[in-house]
Amino acid sequence: MQFRNSISKQLPMKKALTAATTLLFGATIAVAQEAASAAPSPTPPTTATPGTATAEEVIVQSQEMDITREAIVSSLGATRYTVGPDRLDSQSRGEDAPFNQTMLRFPGVAQDSFAQLHVRGEHANLQYRINDVLLPESIPGFGLELESRFADSISLITGALPAQFGFRTTGVIDIHTKNGAVIQQCEASVYGGSFDTIMPSFEYGGVTGKLNYYFTASYLHDGIGIENPTRTANPIHDDTDQYKMFGYSSYILDDTSRLVLLTSGNHNDFQIPNNPGQTPEFIDMGRSTFNSAKLNETQVEQNAYAILTYQKKIDDFNMQASVFTRYSSVLFRPDNVGDLIFNGVASRVDRDIFSNGIELDASYKLNDQHTLRGGFLVTEQHATVGTATLVFPVDASNQTSDVPLRIVDNSGKYGYLYGLYFQDEWKPFEQLTINFGGRFDIVDAFSHENQLSPRINIVYQPFASTTLHAGYARYFTPPPLENVDQSTISKFVGTTNESAITKDSVVTSERAHYFDVGATQKIAEGFNVGIDGFYKSSHSVLDEGQFGQALILSSFNYKRGEIYGGEFTANYNKGGLSSYLNVGYEWARGTNVSSAQFLFDPDEFAYIKKNWVFLDHDQRFTGSAGISYTWNDWQAGIDGLYGNGLRRGFANTQKNHPYETFNVSLQRRIKITEKTAVKIRFDVVNLLDTIYELRDGSGIGVGAPQFGQRRGFYGTVAYDF
Repeated sequence: MQFRNSISKQLPMKKALTAATTLLFGATIAVAQEAASAAPSPTPPTTATPGTATAEEVIVQSQEMDITREAIVSSLGATRYTVGPDRLDSQSRGEDAPFNQTMLRFPGVAQDSFAQLHVRGEHANLQYRINDVLLPESIPGFGLELESRFADSISLITGALPAQFGFRTTGVIDIHTKNGAVIQQCEASVYGGSFDTIMPSFEYGGVTGKLNYYFTASYLHDGIGIENPTRTANPIHDDTDQYKMFGYSSYILDDTSRLVLLTSGNHNDFQIPNNPGQTPEFIDMGRSTFNSAKLNETQVEQNAYAILTYQKKIDDFNMQASVFTRYSSVLFRPDNVGDLIFNGVASRVDRDIFSNGIELDASYKLNDQHTLRGGFLVTEQHATVGTATLVFPVDASNQTSDVPLRIVDNSGKYGYLYGLYFQDEWKPFEQLTINFGGRFDIVDAFSHENQLSPRINIVYQPFASTTLHAGYARYFTPPPLENVDQSTISKFVGTTNESAITKDSVVTSERAHYFDVGATQKIAEGFNVGIDGFYKSSHSVLDEGQFGQALILSSFNYKRGEIYGGEFTANYNKGGLSSYLNVGYEWARGTNVSSAQFLFDPDEFAYIKKNWVFLDHDQRFTGSAGISYTWNDWQAGIDGLYGNGLRRGFANTQKNHPYETFNVSLQRRIKITEKTAVKIRFDVVNLLDTIYELRDGSGIGVGAPQFGQRRGFYGTVAYDF
């Protein structure tokens, strides 16, 4: 991570994002205009609508290229859960649901505060792919950059991953976006309801000549930007305003190749919610009282990326090459007076990361028994951190002055990731497939590290309705450059921000052995079940927590760790009825904090050094279920989530209470003409108004209490034209 002075930077940041978004969207339009002008104008038959034949040909070619792309980056042997347009539409709030709420409907995904997702008992360690291209990392925050709206399908790939998946290996969230072949029209919608929620959005897609394009944009205002720290229905000082856009365009160069451009940009403003009744601890310039309900902390988050991909097919050879660029930033502004009085510290923290890279994936079908795959990834990152912290001078136990000191602590760091893989998909006979290979990864950032990681997956299908799989993977996970705390401990000696522990070992890469075994069974037409078990043994376990006043996460290592568990999933789809059930069990623990020790309290640090402790994101049982029914133009549904409770207390020795929430929805599509329709939808979130606590403010790396959303009523009106 890195630090630099960030005073008075909001306006340049906004201008930077605006310029980046304009540039990205402009690039999409430029490609569209160039492609449209370059494409020949065929003369259609007199009985056909002009352009129809060309449009249909482009759609078919696009679909064929999508299928080919899937063959290049195969998830063979891993555990893959996929939801398509129908499931996305039938879930609570449909396409307007926040992306993390969509992911909570997958097996083994636990809910946490700040929109965090924990898959199979791990903190994060997720990689995101859009149309099979890796999305560079951003700084985690509250504003979810991804939206359910632009997804045509979403998959969660877990288990023993094949060799093409490296670095972030807990799970792969694979998003296949809508495109002009899927959305050949416009849709304008307005979603709103409880907690001052209002979100207008717009989608547009189509096919012009050899060009396939899709674009969406939205604005959200909401009165619950971050989880409420109190049990009340309405949080205090918790508004958010979010602006988002996403663009897709592809151009068919010839029958065997195409170019694809993905662009995205968003800007999110958050108020940090207040917890009334807090007790002042310090005196600031003679002031010793402050109403904690009047605090005014805020956070600004910005993200933008562009990915350009070239795809080519030559007989049995397929390849996809991509170049990408990405910018991400988070700016936390404290309430100087209030934070000093309550905490003795008021820190303005500004983090950003700029990433560029290239990725190549290729496959070659050698013969009926062997398909070879290989590729590489190179990423350059530059992360900076700037802090300006107000603190009070102290002696051994007392504040010695009520005049705050201002300490500036800035730094910057370059990081490089290199990954190379090769594997062979071998079919000794029809029912058996063995996918084996390996990858070699290098990270050059806070330290220089590398690892050769073998992978093997075996898939056996004894019957058409039964599939068995088993796999082993060696994993190598570098710490996220943007989350490694680089603060200078010595600068804060003798102040209210002094660390009780001065040791600060370098955060290193996690190395792990991962085993996975499972089976899927088709019980009847439309009825499928699956079961999966996993075990992970790790050295230098990576974890993250909120250790300072700012709501920004910092990375550290446990010397040893282990995670194990299992998942069960079932789904039934027949006629108008669709249903699913997911149950996950996991056990996650670690011991001996081996890096960034200065983040910890001495008593807790000493206990963890000698004892195994549950990781803060450990939740023994997680569940989700839903059922929907479609009849003519009507659709009704109900779904629910269950959590057994995340960890809390000294060294995570206790856990929060279990909870379950239910949501219902009803919608109707009213057709007006062949191309126009009105969609009306009504949702109730947390139908029983359950009061449930995700965090109680205690535990390793937990800063404040967070409660889940209380009951809310929402409506959507959309017009397709």
